[in-house]
Amino acid sequence: MSFIPAIVRKIQTDLFSMDYREKVFMAVAERLNITRAAESLYISQPAVTKHIHELEQRIGIALLVRKGNKIFLTQAGEILYNRLGTIENLYNELDFELSSLKGESEGSLRLGASSTIAQYVIPELLAKFHKRYPKVTLSMVAGNSKQVESLLINNEIDVALVENSSGIQELRYTAFAKDEIVAVTGSKSIYAQKDSISTAELMSAPIILREQGSGTLETLMQAFAQNNIDGSLLHAAAYLGATEAIKQFLDYYDSIAFISRFAIRKEVKARSLKILQIPGLSIFRQFRIAERIGPQLTAQSLFIDFLFKNTIKAGI
Repeated sequence: MSFIPAIVRKIQTDLFSMDYREKVFMAVAERLNITRAAESLYISQPAVTKHIHELEQRIGIALLVRKGNKIFLTQAGEILYNRLGTIENLYNELDFELSSLKGESEGSLRLGASSTIAQYVIPELLAKFHKRYPKVTLSMVAGNSKQVESLLINNEIDVALVENSSGIQELRYTAFAKDEIVAVTGSKSIYAQKDSISTAELMSAPIILREQGSGTLETLMQAFAQNNIDGSLLHAAAYLGATEAIKQFLDYYDSIAFISRFAIRKEVKARSLKILQIPGLSIFRQFRIAERIGPQLTAQSLFIDFLFKNTIKAGI
């Protein structure tokens, strides 16, 4: 175990000067895949391997081990990854706090958002945040709720905005906006001839659903269960991984879908989609902020405070 203090001392001496080889190592450690790390860094796979080998030679111990086609971190690799992550956060904090003393707010924040939030809820707020804090660099990745939670746990993002109602023990959740899931159909659909649809009619209609892992699907099934509706009896015509794909599907096929009100504002106003009321069934949920348990980064705290001060509404 004598290598541990040596690694710690080495990292402490380079506290705010992480070199490129260490950045390459972080990319590999986060993905455990040479190809994906190379793509993220815009360099070749042999270059990644070369940088890792040089870093291992400098430290004097192996950081990665191959088992078949898979890559794993050694104990030393785990220590280095965790320490470098801490150093990176410290550097970002220092940079942010020093710039704040100059009357500026500089830094970076990595966001992850579920599909509905990323596409229909957060863009306007991100633009306002950037206008208020132009020197804070924002990056955002989108996926379903489970995917962005996984990115958060793996320290690939700093904050996740999710639409599911379940939770992961390692994360802290805070609601920031209310949403409603509504039944919609195409304006030329046979179902658009009425303003409402009964539960019995719903069970016989073709339904277009989001994919497994989607917060929308999870919320829908929970609402059905709470209202004694067997969701497994729905006639699912298709499972689609994008709300835009579902909306276009409704244009060409007599069917019904369940979509966030945020996602259909333009279509409802243009009368290309119609909301169908379901007597006795209302489906509400909370959009939530997910964070790793522990202290917040300054940029993270700044963004979350801004999020709460700028109330988001569906507008229809």
